[in-house]
Amino acid sequence: MEFSPQNAIVRLCLAGMEQETNGDPLAAKTLFMEAWSSSTNDFEKFISAYYVARHQTSPTDNLHWLQLAIEFALSANTLSASSALPNVYAKIASCYKEIGDDAQSSKYRQLSEESAHQLPDKGPFYHGTRADLQTGDDLLPGNRSNYQSDIIMNHIYFTALLNGAGLAAALAKGEGRERVYIVEPTGDFENDPNVTDKKFPGNPTRSYRTTFPLRIIGEVMEWERQTPEQIQQWKDRLAKNSGEIIN
Repeated sequence: MEFSPQNAIVRLCLAGMEQETNGDPLAAKTLFMEAWSSSTNDFEKFISAYYVARHQTSPTDNLHWLQLAIEFALSANTLSASSALPNVYAKIASCYKEIGDDAQSSKYRQLSEESAHQLPDKGPFYHGTRADLQTGDDLLPGNRSNYQSDIIMNHIYFTALLNGAGLAAALAKGEGRERVYIVEPTGDFENDPNVTDKKFPGNPTRSYRTTFPLRIIGEVMEWERQTPEQIQQWKDRLAKNSGEIIN
């Protein structure tokens, strides 16, 4: 399984994060525990264990949940999960450091560094927008941000998750219909720093950016669309986000 904003466990974790922002850690922990008890596959167990871990009061308990997160991330064996390995290994190293086990701390610090050099995503890649474009056209940096209209973006953004591109299309500015184009990077690309290790560990949305053009090689007509109510919830969430865009 890959990351999906419509997944019930992901939505519980998002709700828990909102409670953290609201200053209610008890309500957040309750939602994360509900996510854990409701998880039905390795990816869901990885995500929920990660959030349960950060509400533990002792490094030993924190370590227990982080090790569960690693176990299920490795079992899930997807790029969405493996992108979190450097983050989670580093947290495990910190736990071992706190309890005085320097050998294990060093081991997991090394695992964190090694896993950061994983092979790049091979795609296919998608870009969600409302712009009416054609196969062969290039998408270029230099457009206004969909989320802070006073910012001109230095990069063009894309994702390897079809439904994620569909959500981006639904949230995009403009009056045109939602479009998801299949794109091909024409140069080097990197993890989107605006999402990587932010709300979720690693880059589970498989979101990337580049200063090189993205060439449109096709268009997808069908993807899992969210309801108008869900889209409005995302717009409300973005409106509350006062964080700086890394450009």
